[in-house]
This record gives sequence, structure tokens and C-alpha cells, in this order.
Amino acid sequence: MARVKKGLNAHKRHKKILKMAKGFYGSKHTIFKAANPAVMRSLRSAYIGRKLKKRQFRQMWIARINAAARMNDLSYSRLIDGLNKAGIEINRKMLSEMAIYDAAGFTALCEKAKAALK
Repeated sequence: MARVKKGLNAHKRHKKILKMAKGFYGSKHTIFKAANPAVMRSLRSAYIGRKLKKRQFRQMWIARINAAARMNDLSYSRLIDGLNKAGIEINRKMLSEMAIYDAAGFTALCEKAKAALK
């Protein structure tokens, strides 16, 4: 049986990793042996980062809603509870956008939430 030479496939794989390592510091963007672990780590961090981004955006929206709600004499949790009891379904992203760009609309929602809490 003839032996299999893997030079072509290895070269393709090395080129792929080095292309992903473009912009890395030092020899990590030129030498495969240094680039490979750096690329693997960066891919792992990117995967984790995509999950963290969702959490961080939600945290930011909640902080904005809380700040705007407190201007209307409500806490965040009381506002959300009031909106649920009033049957108003609006997500946190849109609430935070309203708090920034449509203060009058947000105030109207706060009034409805207060009425539903009584």
C-alpha cells in the first residue's frame, strides 16, 4: 500500500490558521506553532463573547429603564410588575429606547403601570 503524503493538506490547514492570526502580536502571526494556540484561544473567547454580549445589552437596557422609571417615581421592578398587570407586553430594548427618545410615551407607560398597581 502506498504511503499517504499530507503536505498539501497540512499546508492548507497552516495557511488557514495563519490567515486567522493576521494582526496578532510578535511571531504569532507568522509562525504556525505559535499562531495555532493563539487562534484557538481567540476563537474560544469570541464564542464566549457572543454569549456575554447578550447579557451586557440586557443589563444596559435595565439600567436605562430603571433610571427613567425613577424619574417617574417608580422602581424598575414595580414598573415591570405594573406593565405585566396592565397587560402591556413590551420588551426591555424598546422600553429603553422609549426612555431615551420618547420621554412622553415612557411617562404614559409609567402612569398606566402605576394605575395597574393600585
